[in-house]
Amino acid sequence: MIPARNEAATIAPIIRAIRGELVEACGLVDELLVVDSFSDDATAEVARDAGARVVHVRDIAPHLPSVAGKGEALWRSLFVAHGDVLVFIDADLTYWGTHFVTGLLGPLLTSHDTLLVKGFYDRIVDGASAEAGHRPQGGRVTELIARPLLAQIWPELAAVVQPLAGEWAVRRDLIETLTVPVGYGIEFAVLVDTYRRFGLDAISQVDLGARQHQHQSVHDLGVMAAEILAVARRRSDGVEPAAATLAQYRRNDGSGSWDERAVPVAERPPAVGVAEYRRH
Repeated sequence: MIPARNEAATIAPIIRAIRGELVEACGLVDELLVVDSFSDDATAEVARDAGARVVHVRDIAPHLPSVAGKGEALWRSLFVAHGDVLVFIDADLTYWGTHFVTGLLGPLLTSHDTLLVKGFYDRIVDGASAEAGHRPQGGRVTELIARPLLAQIWPELAAVVQPLAGEWAVRRDLIETLTVPVGYGIEFAVLVDTYRRFGLDAISQVDLGARQHQHQSVHDLGVMAAEILAVARRRSDGVEPAAATLAQYRRNDGSGSWDERAVPVAERPPAVGVAEYRRH
């Protein structure tokens, strides 16, 4: 499943590769689904033309008001996807391979005890060649927020190389029972909740080689970091976020201004508790 918002420039090669190599050539992938999260470009049309089944987030469980967010798209995908094992791939990848999918599936198909598989990889720096630009660490939010939080609160998870990686796989009968943040906190939440309920042995991680994707601004990463902190505080001591906004200062032609950025802190209930999901 590929969650997508305004990814018309990058999504087609991803879909064509998975369809050609893993759907048509060997039948490993049964369903190639894109959930479009309020794109205002041609993401949906491009993805459909490339060979994916495309569903808009607002058309899934339409009686529930929908919001823009990665977690929201992944949560709603459960209502329309049919597989017992789900693989999630980001839509903005520019350097990757279909071994991402096979690598993530491997532990789930070979061990019934494995419930969640996290990918990790070298990150290729913008402007550098694939050979020269590899960096083994995660992104800024990963290294400055997510991994330090894990080391302090859930130290057994400190060995997870990239807890926020957008490439991961999970069993349906796990994720349908989890509370899901509507934004970028989903990967952190699923990792922590799986560990808290089933222990470290339920989690695997796979070295996927190298990856390149589009990077976000520091201000966008600030909002993401606030989401991760809210997820961690809820799960560590039951604290609800004090505010759902983040003030960010900007300079404009010599003067300054403050922007109030919304921080998505809402979480969806376990899908298995929603009547429409049970009917699906």
